[in-house]
Amino acid sequence: MSDSDPASVLDGARVIPVLTVRRVSTAGPLADALAAGGARCAEVTFRTRDAEQVLKEMAAHGGLAVGVGTILTPEQAERAVAAGARFVVSPGFGEEVVAKCRELGVPVVPGVATATELMRALKAGLDTVKLFPAEPLGGLRTLRALAAPFPGVRFIPTGGIAASRLAAYLAHPAVLAVGGSWMATTDHLGRGDYEEIRRLTADAVERSRT
Repeated sequence: MSDSDPASVLDGARVIPVLTVRRVSTAGPLADALAAGGARCAEVTFRTRDAEQVLKEMAAHGGLAVGVGTILTPEQAERAVAAGARFVVSPGFGEEVVAKCRELGVPVVPGVATATELMRALKAGLDTVKLFPAEPLGGLRTLRALAAPFPGVRFIPTGGIAASRLAAYLAHPAVLAVGGSWMATTDHLGRGDYEEIRRLTADAVERSRT
């Protein structure tokens, strides 16, 4: 398994907390809560003003493999990796973003919603993709339909997935991991409810093991 393989960074983790963090001051306590709940990785979305600094703070924690999501351009990928991101996730497939990540030596997981996009990812030499947005696209029914003609592809479904759906997704053999925001929402962070974040993370990790 090469360092450019997302599985090498996830290191067996099957649930990925997807985080939108608006204040840098919450990054440290958030990383503590996720790690205390048993999370081994996290994805920080690159959609807030302070996303780079949040990445730096969370990457410095040391207890999590921290990646970055919502990457739209090669320049964003470069900034995120410089800030400590160990893997890159994008909402769609972009050849320039994939090429930049290869240049930087970090795993990249592009989003796909159709078979055509999946074929483009395969042509680029990728075998792990994000099904996004998973639930609005039809959830497991769509995942099964896409996985059938592409038996070598691994999926990380993300988007609209609740804790109650986690086990069903993970039961599919093509699913590498599931991304979700329910473990640490902007409401949780706004209230500073790190104990609830820890509890929800622990619950998700436990569900991922059954």
